[in-house]
Amino acid sequence: MEMEAEEEQEKESLHLEAENQKHQNSVKGVRDLLWTPMNWFKMLSSELHWSFVVGVVIVYGISQGLSMGLSRIGIQYYLKDDQKVQPSEAQVYFGIIQIPWMVKPFWGLLTDTLPILGYRRKPYFVFAGVIGVISMLVLSLDKKLDLTISLLSLMVGSAGVAIADVTIDACVTQNSISHPSLAGDMQSLCGLASSIGALVGFSLSGFLVHLLGPKGVFGLLSIPPGLVILVGVMHREPHVRTFTYTQVSVKFLDACKTMWTTLKCGNVWRPCLYMYLSLALALNVREGMFYWYTDAKGGPSFSQEVVGSIFSIGAIGSLLGVLLYQNFFKSYPFRDVLFWTQLLYGVSGLLDLILVLRINLKFGLPDYFFVVIDEGVTQLIGRIKWMPLLVLSSKLCPAGIEGTFFALLMSIDHVGMLSSTWAGGLLLHVLKITRTEFENLWMAILIRSSLRIVPIALLFLIPRTDPNLCILPPEMLRTKKGHDTHEYETLEMASLVNVT
Repeated sequence: MEMEAEEEQEKESLHLEAENQKHQNSVKGVRDLLWTPMNWFKMLSSELHWSFVVGVVIVYGISQGLSMGLSRIGIQYYLKDDQKVQPSEAQVYFGIIQIPWMVKPFWGLLTDTLPILGYRRKPYFVFAGVIGVISMLVLSLDKKLDLTISLLSLMVGSAGVAIADVTIDACVTQNSISHPSLAGDMQSLCGLASSIGALVGFSLSGFLVHLLGPKGVFGLLSIPPGLVILVGVMHREPHVRTFTYTQVSVKFLDACKTMWTTLKCGNVWRPCLYMYLSLALALNVREGMFYWYTDAKGGPSFSQEVVGSIFSIGAIGSLLGVLLYQNFFKSYPFRDVLFWTQLLYGVSGLLDLILVLRINLKFGLPDYFFVVIDEGVTQLIGRIKWMPLLVLSSKLCPAGIEGTFFALLMSIDHVGMLSSTWAGGLLLHVLKITRTEFENLWMAILIRSSLRIVPIALLFLIPRTDPNLCILPPEMLRTKKGHDTHEYETLEMASLVNVT
């Protein structure tokens, strides 16, 4: 009996020990879940300097992400309700607003070759913020703006965001060269900041458009560029003492020659061609869907708040895409990730077809429930598809003109997006899809979804290589040996890497 009692006590103690261990593991798991992102930010700040990390968060998270969330809904309702334009026209106007993004190499050349008052990055952050504040205030304060003036103001605001983007991209690319193993982490930081900012912006956009109107939202959009000015003030970089402005033309020509030499490299022009075609072939019919959401008699007739909440779910999907790429896909070859994401991207486009044909109602799925699933899935897949292209782009940039060349690559992408937007607008016009006629919208969706799969046949243009390794030849990753340039690059790297 005593032995049985001892065995029972031993079993009970083992059970209690196992339960305590399980509890400790669960607590440790929660603690790790909370501290892992903090440790990640701490690691990036230690390796790359805190001012760089804060600059990325403000430019990508607030100036781009938050502003994109607020401005997209605001501009869509402004064009539809205030300016009374057709869906195909709205697509063209959205393309015009994005033109400053297509001349990003020009902004990049300025940041790389033309220091202002002895600084190469700081003044461009400040300039971008100033023109952004002015353009948004003009839109919000003038109640009877002509469509042309409105588009011009929106273009200037877009230019402010693009200049800030080019400047921070130069810093990201420069650090990708000095820390190639952190290239994926830096792009994940950019993607996380952008996605979280977009989530907040879209979550608030519908409510704010309903409460303040589009012009009131434009007034609020003067705040993010004000923070970009702050980035310029706090950005840490050395003062160039030996620079003379007579060197600008020489530096400009050197930068152009380096760009041309790099573009002739097969490992560079082939991915560039793929990036353009993959974006251009995915026809954008977004405005046709937006008008159908809000104006179609047989459509869902979503309110402003509902439209904002739909896009906020899309931002959550985008954020999940960044997290999935960071944790599971960043070490996979670019070609493998792009194959599956491109295939899923085409298939996900058919969800719009189910919605427009009202098939979801036959299965008892409410419009809102189906739309948020559609938006979330599409944005998640789109973000995972976009991330390896960003990482690849950062690895294609030669040293010394990081900002210029990365801007060139991004401008190629924006030309692809513009081609997609205007081709989509032409498709809406040809199919006679207007503010009140949506009979052929299903055809536009089917054509778009089919074309999204075509880039799979072009994946041979993408290098099959380890994403953690350099792609360019070593000689393209060494800075120019000139005294002032070499000294400047060394000092700037030190300011971004060392922690004081």
